[in-house]
Amino acid sequence: MNLILLLCAVIMIACIAGNKLSGRLGIPTLLLFIALGMLFGSDGIFRIQFEDYAFSEKVCSAALIIIMFYGGFGTKWSTARPVASQSILLSTFGVLITAGLTGLFCHLALGLGLLEGMLIGSVLGSTDAASVFSILRSQRLNLKYGTAPMLEIESGSNDPCAYMLTITILSAMSGSVSAGSIAWSVFAQLLFGIGGGVLAAMAAGWVLRSIDLGSDGFESIFLVAAAIAAYALPSLFGGNGYLSAYIAGILLGNQEIPGKKSLVNFFDAFNGMMQMLIFFLLGLLVSPSRLPQVFLPAVCIALFLTFIARPAAVALLLFPFRAPLNQQLIISWAGLRGAASIVFSITAAVSPSYGQESIFQIVFCVVLLSLLFQGTLLPAASRKLNMIDDNENVLKTFNDYSEESSIRFIQLEIGANHPWGGKKIRDIASIPGTLIAAVIRNGSAIIPKGDTLLETGDSVIIGGEEYQDQDGIELTELHIDADSRMAGKALKDADLRRDSLVVLIQRNGSDLIPDGDTVIQADDLLVLFTRRGT
Repeated sequence: MNLILLLCAVIMIACIAGNKLSGRLGIPTLLLFIALGMLFGSDGIFRIQFEDYAFSEKVCSAALIIIMFYGGFGTKWSTARPVASQSILLSTFGVLITAGLTGLFCHLALGLGLLEGMLIGSVLGSTDAASVFSILRSQRLNLKYGTAPMLEIESGSNDPCAYMLTITILSAMSGSVSAGSIAWSVFAQLLFGIGGGVLAAMAAGWVLRSIDLGSDGFESIFLVAAAIAAYALPSLFGGNGYLSAYIAGILLGNQEIPGKKSLVNFFDAFNGMMQMLIFFLLGLLVSPSRLPQVFLPAVCIALFLTFIARPAAVALLLFPFRAPLNQQLIISWAGLRGAASIVFSITAAVSPSYGQESIFQIVFCVVLLSLLFQGTLLPAASRKLNMIDDNENVLKTFNDYSEESSIRFIQLEIGANHPWGGKKIRDIASIPGTLIAAVIRNGSAIIPKGDTLLETGDSVIIGGEEYQDQDGIELTELHIDADSRMAGKALKDADLRRDSLVVLIQRNGSDLIPDGDTVIQADDLLVLFTRRGT
């Protein structure tokens, strides 16, 4: 047991290291997760024998719930609204067209049965939200014409459509269902999927706004439960659980709920862990020695999908909107395949109406090629097609971006020797971008004017914009022991790192804002502003 736990810890740390490395190399993170899984798999260095498709399907399907939910929860609807029509067309009819063309290609060019070809097309019909989000954010691809939110909505919402197609084709392959029952199945998936998502979002939103759950951590746990319920309840009635989870996510993510930004950050990390789980497990499940048998058809499918099926669907659906050619081309190239396609292929592999593991091997190869070439070349393609707009900010597409200034206040005491004492506010050389919001004098608040005179003993309340950490800056603490070389030295003479700044000293239970002449004492706790990773 201890060995298994240690192995899990090593794998998670390796995945985190891979995530860091992928950002520097410009390689999709998920590709490294797959490679790590293959390294531990039956043909890898560690030779772990794992071929349980049924178990993998259950685990990956559960993880996919969180990925679907986060795809909606992290989307800022106000940014996406102008391109919502295009996104919805691409995520529905785009999947149908792509799946249909790919299925016909598999049937006519590769000699597969029509339904089997359509099954492969359906499984590969959706694009991968996790890969698209990761590349857009890590590479800061500020795309023109609202392309980033269009891709975000499309890739986040097209998995339910691909899942519905996959289930429909599997039902048709069983040969025991009528056209009427298939039509009802499609209707029920849409009806209960949409209805379940709306109801789950309304109920969860009411709870978060009306009931104090006692801790920020419990709010996160409650939302995980809400996401799972949004999937499970409609599924009991034949609804599309993935569609329900996505709709619940997008509705909840765009409601006014307490601590929403911290919830988005939690789900961002949790979503990353689910991606690690899925792609590592899929890498573990695949046998590289079997891939050469399906490599040629997989390459043919990948080429057709990338250069014919996806561009045809994009061109046909965006033509009425008069989308520029360079935008159509980059949207076509950004159609990365990923986790959902492989998970749906496992669903097909374990289905009694199909049950062939070869579909998993084929789809795995296609996804691998898509991530390797399309994902890696997406930033270069964006620049080559002149799709980068320096006036845009791709981070505005996501719900953890604060578009409005978040004002925070600090309190400044005017002591006997303070340079502001005895001065009028208009004569103070304050920092641009800050505002003296109030003056507290003898326990009463004064609304300051330009001619307000500051007196000794006043407390000045200063407002400024909250810092949003997107540049790798963090606070660290340094305790000063009695034998420390810095004890007894002024800050300006202390041996501190060049890229750090002491912003606070905690001394004898009090907080001290230091300057260069402040003398460091034993048992001080220095709070430093420093760059992460240096």
